[in-house]
Amino acid sequence: MVASPQPARLSLHERPVGAHRKILAFAWGAWCTGFYSLMLLSFLLPPIQAELGLSEGSLARLTAVGVGMTGAGGLFFGWMSDRLGRRASLAASIAAFSIGNAACGLATGEGWLIVARALAGLGIGGTWGGGQALLGETFPPALRGRYGAIAQSGAPVGLGLATIVGSFLAPELGWRTTFLLSALPGLILPFVPRLPESDLWLEHRRRLLEGHPDDVAHARRPILAQMVAPDLLSLFVRAFLLTAFNMSAYWFAVVWLPRYLQSRGLSIFGSGWWTLTFVAGSLLGYLTFGWVSDAIGRRRAFALYCAVTAAGLAMVTLFWDAFASRPLVGLGCMFIAGVGTGTWSCYGPYFSEIFPTRVRGATMSVIMNVTRGIQFVAPLVIAAVAGRWGLAGGLALAAGFAVLAGLWVWTLPETAGARLEA
Repeated sequence: MVASPQPARLSLHERPVGAHRKILAFAWGAWCTGFYSLMLLSFLLPPIQAELGLSEGSLARLTAVGVGMTGAGGLFFGWMSDRLGRRASLAASIAAFSIGNAACGLATGEGWLIVARALAGLGIGGTWGGGQALLGETFPPALRGRYGAIAQSGAPVGLGLATIVGSFLAPELGWRTTFLLSALPGLILPFVPRLPESDLWLEHRRRLLEGHPDDVAHARRPILAQMVAPDLLSLFVRAFLLTAFNMSAYWFAVVWLPRYLQSRGLSIFGSGWWTLTFVAGSLLGYLTFGWVSDAIGRRRAFALYCAVTAAGLAMVTLFWDAFASRPLVGLGCMFIAGVGTGTWSCYGPYFSEIFPTRVRGATMSVIMNVTRGIQFVAPLVIAAVAGRWGLAGGLALAAGFAVLAGLWVWTLPETAGARLEA
């Protein structure tokens, strides 16, 4: 019996094969360790402040620089992803945040720390777009949502790892050793050449080298100019605003969650367990979203999970006093709020389906990381709101942004199962 010929493109397979599994493992690992690196600082601020004598303003700047530089990283590594390949972009971004972590561990003052966090943020900004573009271009369209969700689950796992290391190991190891050990992801770089490149990107590159008029005309224009060209401008703005609303909901909650819980009387140890409950809910939400969105569509699933986020955050903040004497109820609300963050599993598959190959990596990276980069104002906004309404009032804003994102998603087209073209 003659075996059926294998499809020329990875995306034409009906089921994942070995090459898909390699891509998934690498994309997941890059995003997990990148997000871990981004979130770790939040747990190490007290010992850093104690040793280096930094002011609250210095800590705010340190946090803002790391988050803000992910926007620049998204643009630079997104450009690299579209022009030089998905693999090259992933490798360079991993190298950048690994070196940045090591430099943090060796820092002697605020200036050194800021430069080190800037480098780490730059690299972190490049991990998501390249990895999700590679996944979107190679996995079967009918399964794109669920496997994009699996890769996206690296974020809650990274947050959980940062919580465990920052809350339980760093007090024993010290913050410097913790940062130095966080440079270990760089050890996977020798394995990058074994990672399959996107055959869709390779086909697009071949068309460009052969001089196809449309491809050459686009390539002559800067990446940013292509994003805001008339054929993509409206779509770009709508996708950007969707991400900005959802990003605000997430960061207003996560960045200050440990401090908020401590302000409610929980110890650092106790707030760590509450944060891990949120992470457990996030992991469930990230994994289930892919299956739900493949089944009922990207927009319906997104709106549903936004409503879950808003409900969970409202309970944790506005109604804290109602269950203060019943911690299990509070933990349940934290878990529910975490489940709603499964919306982040939407973006990789959704944006892969919305934007063309020529700018897919850059557009995805810029939208995701610039919207995250502008969240450097989140600590400042929450601090201002907290002065009047307390940290609960600041965090309650996150619920409002979640509702807004759930409504805004309906301005975008439905794309579940779309086939991608070079």
